[in-house]
Formats: sequence, C-alpha cells, structure tokens
Amino acid sequence: IVSAVNKAIVGRALVVGGGLGGMATAILLRRLAVDVTLVEIDPQWGVSGAGLTCSPVTFRALAQLGCAREVLHHGAFADAIETFDADGRLAQVKPLVRLAGPELPSMGGIMRPVLRQILADATVSAGTEVRLGSTVAQVQQDADAAHVIFSDGRRDRFDLVIGADGVRSQLRRLLFPGARQPVYTGQACWRAVLPRPAEVRRPRTYMGLRHKAGLNPVSATEMYLYLNHPEPEGQQLPAEALPGLLAERLRSYGGLMGDIGRSLDGAARILYRPLDRLLLPPPWYRGRVLLIGDAVHATTPHLGAGAGAAIEDALVLAEEIGRAESLAQALERFMQRRFERCRLVVDCSARLGELEQQPDSHAEHSRLFQSATAAIAAPY
Repeated sequence: IVSAVNKAIVGRALVVGGGLGGMATAILLRRLAVDVTLVEIDPQWGVSGAGLTCSPVTFRALAQLGCAREVLHHGAFADAIETFDADGRLAQVKPLVRLAGPELPSMGGIMRPVLRQILADATVSAGTEVRLGSTVAQVQQDADAAHVIFSDGRRDRFDLVIGADGVRSQLRRLLFPGARQPVYTGQACWRAVLPRPAEVRRPRTYMGLRHKAGLNPVSATEMYLYLNHPEPEGQQLPAEALPGLLAERLRSYGGLMGDIGRSLDGAARILYRPLDRLLLPPPWYRGRVLLIGDAVHATTPHLGAGAGAAIEDALVLAEEIGRAESLAQALERFMQRRFERCRLVVDCSARLGELEQQPDSHAEHSRLFQSATAAIAAPY
C-alpha cells in the first residue's frame, strides 16, 4: 500500500460499520493519510460469536493488514487439517499451503472477540475518529461530496462513504432500494466454545450423512465446535434448549465428536445461526458511496473465506485509491478485481452446503472444496 494519497481524490472518508471489513478499511485508509471517521451502531462496539476460522486466505489477508503476529499469539495455528468419518475414524491429514509467508503457519482459529479487539486497537491507534451508537440515516450526493445525516442528528460531508454494515445493511437499503435480499440456504450453524483436549492439535472435520461437524482450536486452552445442519427456515429456538438440541444432532457421530455431544449439558453456551447468502450484482457503488463485505457478498462459512474476503475488499480499495487518478477510476478498478472473486466464494460455499445435505456426496464435496480453495489461493 502506498503511503500517501492525492487529497483531491479522497480527503475525508466515512466508514459505516465497525466489523472486520470496516476496521480494516479504516486502518488502511489512515495509512494513505485519509481523514477517516468510523460509525458503529452498537454503543459497546462489541461482537457476538464463538471462534473464527483463519483459513489460509483469511490469514494471508490479516498478514497483509499487519496483524498476523498478534493474531498468531492469541490464536491456535497449524499446517494441516484432519478429516474424520462420522464414526470418528481418521480418514485424511491434508497439508495446507502457507499463503501468509514461509515464516507463518497455514491456518488456524481465534476467538472472534479477541480478533475484534486486535483490530479495534489498531483502528484507534491509526488515528480513526470512532463514533459509537450511530449510523447513517440519509445520504445525498452532488459533484463534490456525499452529504450524510446520521441517526443521532449530526450532519457531515465526505469525499467517500464505505458501507461495511453487514448482511442487514442499512446503507444498502438507502443506496439500492429494492435490491435483492439475503437468501436462507437451508442450513444453520451450531457453535459452542469448549475446553480443548490435548489431542486436538489442528482443525478437524467430521463428515456426517447429511451434515458436517468440526473442531477448531482457537487458543492454547479452547476450541470451538461447529455443526452445519439442515434446519427449517425461520425456526425460533430458546437459548435454554440449545445444548440439548445440539447434543441430539450430534448423536450420529462417534469418536471424540460423539463424546462431546454426549457430555453437553445446560451450562454449555451454544450459538445458533441460520446461514444466509447474498451476492449483489455489480456495481457496488453509486457516485461516492461504496458497499463492501457482507453488505454485498455475504457467504456461508464452508470455505472459511468470509472474513478474508471482507479484509481483501479493504486491501484492494486502499490500493486502488492510492494509485488512481480519480475516485471513479478507483471504484471501477475495485469492482473489476473483486466481483468475480467474491462470486466464487459465495457460490462455491453455497454449493458445498448443498452437498453436505445430500447423502453419498462426500467425494464431490472434497473435489469442489479442493478446487475452490486452490482458486481463492491465487493473488487477488
């Protein structure tokens, strides 16, 4: 990333949303000497969730952002992934490529709140103005600026507005009224943070008949369990019922996964999330307002590439702003580099989820996973 930017292109930028993509964008634009304001609707700037899989592409993006060493210190990383059958028998140990550089491991995991704090500290240290408890209520544009009215009544003007406010994006509704909405994929993801047994040294996948489970280390002492399982759309499940329901769904697994399922009790903290997908057609911008991340390409977790794709958006945007002769040129080049890659992530992840719900599809699932991971390993 170049170290300065032509102030005639972008002098002031607004980032809407304080998630991973929004924070990465703020950090990188500050390196270009852009004055950046970040607004986040959550007054606590918190995050829910269990662990996050740092796939090779996600870890590469974090390394290029400059956070790899700190993520490595707090997370758990390895150079291979283990695949088991539903009975708990080891089927394959697959080595992985070191995309983040020869000195760094391939992949791993980290607790989402820990990663959020790492990037939040970097965002503030970079000199970003952070406003909590607010978001964009209205935006109007003219030839010179985007004029923003915030939900707290403030008004301001910016050269560029970046919407990184997630799959239920308010800015998407303002920018593209009537745009397609997220679509439920038929699967939900169950997650639980658990103590990490000594035998779980690297990520594990367990292939069931119509679902997939896994164990991902996220620290020296913790791991998270996940289960991608078919569920009815719109299902509402009370929190106190989740441990028992997850244990029931893990009943068909053997080995360590089966042992964990049988040991779940009411004290276990279970997270349940229906898996939606969204891919907005290009362009993802109008005038001086651009959408990135889950606001335009929300993916399911089957490739472990959602967080990496959002951070890649930030890396590419900063690179193009740093070398463009105009904002319009930068945004056009951004779209040229991002759309097909994000389409690949969204479509292949969704297809993997479909295959997980079909019997006798493990071979096709394995082939698609390998081809897709190889494709997204290419430079972006």
